[in-house]
Amino acid sequence: MSRKWRYALFGVLAVLFIAFCFIGWWAYRANENLSDFNKSKEESRFGHFEEKVEEKPPEWEGTERVNILLMGGDERGLREGEIARSDSMLVVSIDPQKKTIHLFSVLRDTWVEIPGYKDNRANTPLSLGGPNLSMKTIGNLLGLDIQYYVYVDFQGFIKLVDAIGGVDFYVEKDMRWSDSADEHKYDINLKKGFQHLDGEKALQYARFRHDRLSDFTRTGRQRELLKAIADKLQSGWNLIKLPDILGDIAPYIETNLTSREMLKLGSLGYKSHQAGSYQAPPNELLADEKIGGSSVLAIRDKEALKAYVQLMLTKDESLTAATPSPSASPSSAAGGQL
Repeated sequence: MSRKWRYALFGVLAVLFIAFCFIGWWAYRANENLSDFNKSKEESRFGHFEEKVEEKPPEWEGTERVNILLMGGDERGLREGEIARSDSMLVVSIDPQKKTIHLFSVLRDTWVEIPGYKDNRANTPLSLGGPNLSMKTIGNLLGLDIQYYVYVDFQGFIKLVDAIGGVDFYVEKDMRWSDSADEHKYDINLKKGFQHLDGEKALQYARFRHDRLSDFTRTGRQRELLKAIADKLQSGWNLIKLPDILGDIAPYIETNLTSREMLKLGSLGYKSHQAGSYQAPPNELLADEKIGGSSVLAIRDKEALKAYVQLMLTKDESLTAATPSPSASPSSAAGGQL
């Protein structure tokens, strides 16, 4: 499998946290399709992993902060039983009391401690021990209790964007990349400007990383695209179509959320607002290192990273976003930390 392509598959957030308060005749159908996301051990791609007591995620009581790890993987070219690394990772943190949502993009090349294994990149735990190990590893890294996960492959992302009729989005520059490894099937060719993106084009935008800051700028773009997808899903017609949308993407998604928990989180998400969007770790806590001949991102101060996350969780940047200062850059006005 070519390691050049890294897919940003965070569109599933829109499925989880926008308008799962169902009414009328389609409530039953939506609930049925939600249950398809929580797959049995026999159906799950992660079913062969041992469930270890020490990796079991904490239970969410409903009143405390809830954290969800969203993971995306490229499953092309995998052998039977092989699991992709979680090359796209986003932590969604929701405060039920304040009705706020914070997003943290986790850089995949961050060098982390993996419980029970040797230290490795942050995208490695999924292939070593499955979602529970990933939640434990990323939770330890950020100082958060992560209760839930959602995994989606790139086809699920394409299906979601197409199901909602695509998104209107501003592409900030020309984006082109060509690779013969996949017979040019996944080449990137986007023009600068405001345009309509279907699923394929949205995926091209989300996975483009061939600029000076590579994954640093890519994660910021992913969060902005995610917001556009979430906004589109909130439209009245897409809410009416929601049961069909859920049915379309269910084969590509796995989660430990039950349908009841999804409905509860969806209701909470619908009443909440995005209060901040950040990169983790932030640039000031990163150091380039060579380990085993490969370049990785080392953390200068692990406790400072946890303190940074807690500080960001106290902020509500939506309160100042409506009146940005004249000197504010587009990324700072949007609450990005690149």
